[in-house]
Amino acid sequence: MSRRRHAVVANQPAPAETVLGLLGLLVVDDDRTQRMLIAAAAEKAGYEVTQADSCAEGIELLRNHRYDCVTLDLMLEDGDGNAVLQAMAEADYHGPVILISGMGPERRSASRLFARSLGMELLHSFPKPVDLAALRISLANLRSTLAGLPIVHSWGEVRGPLFDRDG
Repeated sequence: MSRRRHAVVANQPAPAETVLGLLGLLVVDDDRTQRMLIAAAAEKAGYEVTQADSCAEGIELLRNHRYDCVTLDLMLEDGDGNAVLQAMAEADYHGPVILISGMGPERRSASRLFARSLGMELLHSFPKPVDLAALRISLANLRSTLAGLPIVHSWGEVRGPLFDRDG
């Protein structure tokens, strides 16, 4: 029995692309390997990723660009992730935030409370090393929620009209 996939007509976007296009994600982490892993997981979930390796760069990007979601390490070489949260609030960013940090659960909990006090939607808080499958699912769930579209998850990947293309 053959499985039929959603056909995508040439030069016509899939339904998810029609509704959202690629969502913008800012990854703020001073660990290059972590940034690359997070970016790869996010791209598989339908995000266009911008990476920042410091508080200063993350703050600068937040002040000058719009992002649909931000992943944030709490301890960066040039400062505290809470400074980035404060800058996000000052830049009137109130979108979803995912904390990804090697800090203990008490510190992540305190940062979650701080983010909420600033009016931000804290989507998840993951310890490092981050579970990339869980992160992909979290990002895909956010994407489907924003689009009002169902997403079906299988282990290690995301399936849906945007991702099931022949060829």
